[in-house]
Amino acid sequence: MATHLITGAGSGIGEAVADRLLARGDDLYLLARDAGRAKQLAGRFPGARTLVADLGNPDRIAWALSQQTLPDHVDSLLHIAGVCDLGHIGELTTRAWNRTLAANLIAPAELTRLFLPQLRVAHGHVVFVNSGAGMHAHANWGVYAASKHGLKAVADSLRAEEHGNGVRVTSVYPGRTATPMQAKVHQQEGKEYDASKWIDPESVATTILLSLDLPRDAEINDLTVRPGR
Repeated sequence: MATHLITGAGSGIGEAVADRLLARGDDLYLLARDAGRAKQLAGRFPGARTLVADLGNPDRIAWALSQQTLPDHVDSLLHIAGVCDLGHIGELTTRAWNRTLAANLIAPAELTRLFLPQLRVAHGHVVFVNSGAGMHAHANWGVYAASKHGLKAVADSLRAEEHGNGVRVTSVYPGRTATPMQAKVHQQEGKEYDASKWIDPESVATTILLSLDLPRDAEINDLTVRPGR
């Protein structure tokens, strides 16, 4: 039985991953932004434990977690939460930049730093759910793509730094996936949203579990998932 710490379990890919891991009997710690969200997650995933810390305020994550009982053993840290704001570079305010970089880049780096001691002992695994935007930036996607390009750099550096400690690091790059975030993106784009056109979150969850379950003689560094329709 493995112990996993998951961000973004409330919906989409994170919810699918949490369902799968809980169903097979693993221990879950689910990160929530506030006490109300933690209560919702506890009700949605019976048996899972919750931790409260706001990814939108990375400077407070260490303090918030210091007030709670943390797992003394962590086999995997799964960074799945994220935010997405679209807009022209010439129009994006510092508020949009700070919000996106905080949640998508700085908070995952900070969480990783805080749980690295447990991950090293466990010879654990850090999974960063990135995006196709983490490899290619398009018009209106500048702030989101910048955060995801940065997340790739964090993952690549972490992999090189922690290989000798037995910590595996995987980046997963899903294309457009049928999640609440995708519905919001379509709204920002002024387009009609049809979930059937995009990747099912369960399919992305399958790729994440593949990387987690790979025997120790191998490691998936980067895994790209694209819509098959």
